[in-house]
Amino acid sequence: MPVGATPAAAGVADVFRRFAGGYEARYGAAVLPSHRRAIADIIACRTEALGADLWCCPQCGTLVPVFHSCKNRHCPQCNGARTQAWLEQRQAEILPIPYFHVTITVPKELRAALRSHQTAGYGALMKAAAESIIKLARDPRWVGGTVGVLAVLHTWTQQLHLHPHVHCLVTGGGLSDADRCWHSAEKKFLFPTKALGKLVRTQFRNVFNKLCPDISLPPHTWRRPWVVHVTPWSEGKAALEYFARYAFRIAITDRRIIRVDDTGVTFRYKDRAADCHRTGTLSGEEFVRRFLQHVLPQGFHKLRYYGLWHPARRHQLDNLRNALLLERPAPPSSSDTQPDEAAVGETDTADKPRMPTPLRLCTQCGQAYLVKLPRAFPASPLGP
Repeated sequence: MPVGATPAAAGVADVFRRFAGGYEARYGAAVLPSHRRAIADIIACRTEALGADLWCCPQCGTLVPVFHSCKNRHCPQCNGARTQAWLEQRQAEILPIPYFHVTITVPKELRAALRSHQTAGYGALMKAAAESIIKLARDPRWVGGTVGVLAVLHTWTQQLHLHPHVHCLVTGGGLSDADRCWHSAEKKFLFPTKALGKLVRTQFRNVFNKLCPDISLPPHTWRRPWVVHVTPWSEGKAALEYFARYAFRIAITDRRIIRVDDTGVTFRYKDRAADCHRTGTLSGEEFVRRFLQHVLPQGFHKLRYYGLWHPARRHQLDNLRNALLLERPAPPSSSDTQPDEAAVGETDTADKPRMPTPLRLCTQCGQAYLVKLPRAFPASPLGP
């Protein structure tokens, strides 16, 4: 961020422009390729470096460049549209039943090992969490059937410390493998949290030790209890909309950054113990270090589907949803969101179909909608 810029312009990109160079010079070859890529993408996002599409007002002739986004999943500017596109697709798959929100947190003794072996460690954590939930739910004492688990990995606290944990959206019931009958869970109880914590710890230890045999951890590490929270949630759409906030969340958004100057970065965070918001200041390089430790390896899937939501059981899930809908009155239909009502801006959905382009009203004359010109200028033109 240039000297003298207003605090409102502060953001992660401004921090990187000012401090990332010094950070990379300090750590040299120790900076991971995924970290270098995140720095470059976030700095270039929605700037001339990535090129732009050109829009024209047919009334007054005003030309408006719309700069391309970087589509990096860790970029604060590229997650809103991706979240909305994911939510719209998941709404077609949601079952008309209650849900549970399960959170599983890794003890602090394991954080350094996970930080050093992200792909194996985080993958083992998500798999152990989901498989433990499914195994415990199959017990006839609790659910007695296979549940659906939608798991998303988070690795941060409000102050950007390393804090790996998994959020899981779990169906409030399961499908029996024996008689193919639906078994509903209790309204406010899914299964014992202590039993789940012990099972996840055992599952994770077995998988992690197999994948990373060179890691030597003290024996007491595997005796520490894992923190597990299970919260009942309402049916269908409300539960999914709540969980969508976790699906594509990043370590910190631009809105939480208050000021970026030569002395460091000031940002807002929530003190959960005191249930209030506070401000904290870090040196520029320390902020960069904390942010980058939450950048996941290239190709790592932080959002995964298990049990009834596994892609291989998509047809079975469709049949189950239809059967459950027949057992109750149809819910009141809500009006679909029209493309014209979508937020102005590019649709950043790297893995999803691109939505219809919203109309943009000319800000100069205010009398006509901008028209996209057939020719766009890229970042690096290949010819005249």
